[in-house]
Amino acid sequence: MAKFSGKTALVTGASRGIGRAAALALAEGGAKVFVHYSQGVDEAEAVVNEIRSKGGEAEKFKADLSAANGPHELAEQVKKATSKLDILVANAGISKAASIEETRVEDFDRQFAVNVRAPFFLVQQLLPILSDASSVVLVSSLAARAAVGTLSAYAATKGAIDTLVKHFASALGERGIRVNAVAPGVVATDMSSFAKTDAGKDFTLSIQAMKRVAQPTDIAGAIAFLASDDAQWVTGDTLRVDGGSKL
Repeated sequence: MAKFSGKTALVTGASRGIGRAAALALAEGGAKVFVHYSQGVDEAEAVVNEIRSKGGEAEKFKADLSAANGPHELAEQVKKATSKLDILVANAGISKAASIEETRVEDFDRQFAVNVRAPFFLVQQLLPILSDASSVVLVSSLAARAAVGTLSAYAATKGAIDTLVKHFASALGERGIRVNAVAPGVVATDMSSFAKTDAGKDFTLSIQAMKRVAQPTDIAGAIAFLASDDAQWVTGDTLRVDGGSKL
């Protein structure tokens, strides 16, 4: 596979879970990958080392995307490392389950900061080096279109992502920049740790047509597709990658 040969990619939240799987998939296709992390330097270094051990190129960058200047700081690091970015995967995200009554303002604001504000301003700050015909992939969620658990604040952030995709795609299409999102269902990651319990697994399977719990690699394949030239006529769309959840 060499579909990303000569291309440079940035993946946020790439030290674990879906971000890690996406970084490895892009590297396997020949891309040089910038691995972003906010915590877990050892995990980020492990991703970089795994890519390099297979003959690929990778670097790691730290930035706190919950901070107002976090996206700007990450963009500056990227701009110092390259003059051209071909793929941006804005994967970093957080969630906190809480009923409407129990949701705290600080938790609501932090979810919007990381899940919406950060990708918005990261795209803004990286526009000068995003190459023509580049691909931006954001991460939405099943929760944006269906009620799943007590995740109303989180779901609102992902609904915002589905809206941003359309506006970004419309605004940047003249440069040939494609903007899409993937919308996973329940995935076996730290964010969905409940799916590792018997009760959580039973619930997950009950809402899916496909009777297994998704792995990060299932989502990474869809991200790699949207980032590739195979999806060169796909923009402004949110691709559901959820095993047929809530049909």
